[in-house]
Amino acid sequence: MILAAGRGERMRPLTDHTPKPLLVVGGKPLIVWHIERLCAAGFTHIVINHAHLGQQIEAALGNGAAFGVSIVYSREVSALETAGGIATALPLIDDEVFLVVNGDIYCEYDFSRLAGPMARLAAGHDQAHLVLVDNPPQHPKGDFVLDAGRLHNPGSRLSAHDAPLTFSGIGVYHRALFADTPVGEKAPLAPLLRRAIDAGRASGEHFGGHWVDVGTPARLAALDGELRQHHAA
Repeated sequence: MILAAGRGERMRPLTDHTPKPLLVVGGKPLIVWHIERLCAAGFTHIVINHAHLGQQIEAALGNGAAFGVSIVYSREVSALETAGGIATALPLIDDEVFLVVNGDIYCEYDFSRLAGPMARLAAGHDQAHLVLVDNPPQHPKGDFVLDAGRLHNPGSRLSAHDAPLTFSGIGVYHRALFADTPVGEKAPLAPLLRRAIDAGRASGEHFGGHWVDVGTPARLAALDGELRQHHAA
């Protein structure tokens, strides 16, 4: 699943007329970079949720055939936040365990690396597996502590000596994580993750490669220039 329902307030005025995942970097929309990488890793059935200017997303991507994938859409009247959007889209997701990617990040992560964590979750060991990255300047305090492949909440006894890392927006989840999340209502993801972590039901990994939270026009422009320069080299 690719999350594409956010309004992108910090990206205004760009997002007044274009949904954030369709903003172009390096010659293609952010969401297309995701679709191509997902396809290359063998993920060919993709669910995309949308709200703000969502018809533009459907018009640009269609049924996914042009990218070698199958795309279906979960249409939200107004954005339901992350957990609400996922819970509402669950009828469109066939598997017990599935990958979710934020539509407004750029990341050169190899999604095929998630095969092992997905198998672990399918066996019932965990409810979540998160990809963490180094803390960017705009988020210096991080989100979760990673120790020997297990996640801990900051401030817990188990995380006292380790610095938190930042959640990349790439995660694998078991649908049981959303068992108590109402369909069609706004619900954030963080409380569900913190609960799973406290219960010892969450694993993680650290990705040290290229990752950008494309949250402002300045970061969008910087990434666009970087990618264009790289491909021209």
